[in-house]
Amino acid sequence: MTLHMIKLCVGADSIEDLAQWQKGRLAQQRAAGQKARLFHGTRMVPRRQSELLDGGALYWVIKGMLQVRQRITGFGEGRKPDGTPCCLVYLDRALVPTRPVPRRAFQGWRYLEPADAPPDLDGRATQELALLTPQMRKDLAELGLI
Repeated sequence: MTLHMIKLCVGADSIEDLAQWQKGRLAQQRAAGQKARLFHGTRMVPRRQSELLDGGALYWVIKGMLQVRQRITGFGEGRKPDGTPCCLVYLDRALVPTRPVPRRAFQGWRYLEPADAPPDLDGRATQELALLTPQMRKDLAELGLI
């Protein structure tokens, strides 16, 4: 059975900002002679990995709005910059915009049941949404208009 994760995207102001940050991270890995892979490092190891790998995605909360998802492709062991061990959540490179949904801040990550996940936006809606400023997206979502 499929299961998702939800995580705050600290430091990013928009989907586009997240995309640029991830692109830069891949470029840094290539420049260092490493295999270019997107991942998120987390202290807590998900116990339900098999469900997350069964079509699950990491849903990113950006500026208080759940806005985009990335398919989870695997898990691994890693180390944070300070040397402490962490779990690596490997992600597909495709960022899939979702219907924006307000979400309160929380620490770490949470499981997200498929029934609670917002639907993906279709191509036209994604293009139209990209024309709006991040603040306009947030305001319209809070009003329930998108």
